[in-house]
Amino acid sequence: MILTLLVTILIEGTVVLAYSALRKRPAGPLLFASFIVNVFTQGALWVALIIFFRQYLTALFVAEILIWLIESLLLYHLSRNQLRPVHALILSLCMNLASFGIGWFLPV
Repeated sequence: MILTLLVTILIEGTVVLAYSALRKRPAGPLLFASFIVNVFTQGALWVALIIFFRQYLTALFVAEILIWLIESLLLYHLSRNQLRPVHALILSLCMNLASFGIGWFLPV
């Protein structure tokens, strides 16, 4: 569980750095928000997958959608006015697509 959290933080942190560079925004507040958000949502994801282990793929799909929305909200509020709501949604979607896509193929 710790390994998947670290991998997620690394992947999503890379997406945040790319976003910050492209939008010419300071990366620090966004990286901090991303870290806090991931600690919270990774724990929630693992709890959901443990509770609904018999419906793993359905639980994963539903949880990922909820995580995307929750992360968007938290990124918006924790980023110290670095993001507009629509940018928080887009950034969170990119972060989650990257970590989900890469994570699907990693043996962690």
